[in-house]
Amino acid sequence: MERAEYIAGPASAAQYCHFWSDRVDALESHLSTDTWALAVVTVAAIAYPIARIVIPAVLHGAVPDVVRTVLSLI
Repeated sequence: MERAEYIAGPASAAQYCHFWSDRVDALESHLSTDTWALAVVTVAAIAYPIARIVIPAVLHGAVPDVVRTVLSLI
């Protein structure tokens, strides 16, 4: 009986999203510019090798040689 009040109801997803949005807004308002700059540099440092190495390797494996030859002739 006591657990019934903790069972998620149909409105709980909306309430959770609203709660999460409030938490993110509070975090954004309290982070300094230096912290945001550090986060941007970190994301760029991770995304750059992915864009330069992983994506071309995947495309090279996925695109057949015939298509690659035709595109090189154009």
